Amino acid sequence: MVRTVIRGVHLESQWRREALRTNLWLVPSLEVVLAVVLFLGTLSLDRAAYRGTLALPSWVISGSADAARQILAAIAAALITVVGVVFSIMIVTLTLASTQFGPRMLRTFIRDRSTQLTLGTFVATFVYAILSLVAIGPGSHGDFVPHLSITVCLALVLADLAVLIYFIHHIATSIQLPRVIAGIAAELSEAIEAGAGEPEWSGGVEQGPTTDELHARLDASGGMVPAPSSGYLQFVRHRTLVRIATELDAVIRLDHRPGHFLVRGHQLATVWPAEAAPEVARSFARAHITGSSRTLAQDISFAVDQLVEIAIRALSSAVNDTFTALACIDWLGESLCRIAAHWQPNPVHRDAEGRIRVITVPVSYDRLVQRAFEKIRQSAHGMPAVLIRQLDALAEIMAETTGPEQRRVLVAQAEMIERVSTGTVPEAADREDVHRRYLTVLALHQRLDGAGR
Repeated sequence: MVRTVIRGVHLESQWRREALRTNLWLVPSLEVVLAVVLFLGTLSLDRAAYRGTLALPSWVISGSADAARQILAAIAAALITVVGVVFSIMIVTLTLASTQFGPRMLRTFIRDRSTQLTLGTFVATFVYAILSLVAIGPGSHGDFVPHLSITVCLALVLADLAVLIYFIHHIATSIQLPRVIAGIAAELSEAIEAGAGEPEWSGGVEQGPTTDELHARLDASGGMVPAPSSGYLQFVRHRTLVRIATELDAVIRLDHRPGHFLVRGHQLATVWPAEAAPEVARSFARAHITGSSRTLAQDISFAVDQLVEIAIRALSSAVNDTFTALACIDWLGESLCRIAAHWQPNPVHRDAEGRIRVITVPVSYDRLVQRAFEKIRQSAHGMPAVLIRQLDALAEIMAETTGPEQRRVLVAQAEMIERVSTGTVPEAADREDVHRRYLTVLALHQRLDGAGR
């Protein structure tokens, strides 16, 4: 039970981190706040030095008020210009990403910490320079000049130059397709690890009706819970749903999983007994989150779809980039090896007494394999290199399978690839190469079945 709570908290914190990370205002805002705090600290030291209660180090820049104003004004003007340049570079990057990788890839670049830190660093230094400029003014012992603040501002400018050089390097490397594909695959691996695990219930004897019995009751006399708003289902708080169902002595079946699009007023869940449906509907806002886009927190098929989208764009006649498609197939195969070995989605969530309270529809291994292979195969007519790489990936996945049902899905995909090759590849030698890979998949399947795995 403790493991269940910990995993639920981890998934929710992962969703919150994702929501906070996918924006361009949070990190710059935090850096501006830090710049204001830093300025207040240096200003207090400058005022102490002005009153004669503190001696500043010899390396602190000195000068007149007019010279300080000119320096700070020049720094502020240069910084706001560089901010415009950074923003322009970012817009160009987003435009290229949208054109080359697809509009759904924009999320990857917007959530990039380096871009956010670069933008925030320049804005924060600009704010610091403006505050230092405003602090210059007349005082009881002549003009007050914040010498330490000006020195710190110049140090921040030097740091900004280093950040700018790094930003240009980062942008030049981040838009390269291998980096983008590997980054998406890494996110998919994290989502697989977060979603995989041991069964939800480990607290003792299971009680109450079985899953099949509850499905029959829900189908026969369940009450409908409508979706309160339209959008993609992003996150479901299963522990909250279990608590709601336990309080009402009810069972909730979610008819959609994260990643599905909800239409307001259409069925979102089914509740048994039906009398509890109105109360569940009123409480459901606390247990789920919808938005305008999909996220990876509980939706690993989203990362699969991203890699597939890049692959089929690469295979289009307008792009014709076979090697990018091959790289996507390689990473999809690696991810599906992890899924075959570790993916254990649990469709039921129980209360403290072991009774089923929430039934979900997690994405299945079969469906993930289909999503990873079918659209690429459909776009690869007449392309033996792509078909061969898909068969190689199927063989690698099959080596990690743990049961005959998993292998059955892979063999079905291999058979479809073989039929595509037979019907669309004109060169006999190419068809023979594809057929040899197909026979390798079949031989591996027979060997694993014979070994009883």
